[in-house]
Amino acid sequence: MEKQKATEKLRLDKYLWAIRVFKTRSQASEAITKGNVKSNGVDVKASKAVSLGDQYEIKTEARKWVVQVSGLLDQRKQYSEAINYYVDLTPEEDPETKNQSVFYDFTGKRKSKQGRPTKRNRRNLDDANNDNIPEDSFPE
Repeated sequence: MEKQKATEKLRLDKYLWAIRVFKTRSQASEAITKGNVKSNGVDVKASKAVSLGDQYEIKTEARKWVVQVSGLLDQRKQYSEAINYYVDLTPEEDPETKNQSVFYDFTGKRKSKQGRPTKRNRRNLDDANNDNIPEDSFPE
């Protein structure tokens, strides 16, 4: 199927599903209703008609997207074909922040497949954890 004409109507949730931003159309409509999809900083509805040149800011679990519509696609295609229907305007992330895990930063747990901490690492963790505990909380 060729790119659709600019006059045809296409729902936003169906478009985001077709260009493979979301795995299912219901996930796309749920993200839209939660406010994770914006057009010019304003929340949109799942039934909003998509037109050429529209720009959307999309937050998924994996990453943030800034997408500009370059063609209308109403059926799900292979990724290699779907990328022809939008322009990815997402700014590049810093390499340092890209490699860091949010889970690791907030919980203090190691990333998977890093193995056990060494004796030195364990002492450092214990020292860091014990610095925050008042002395009178230890039993004598």
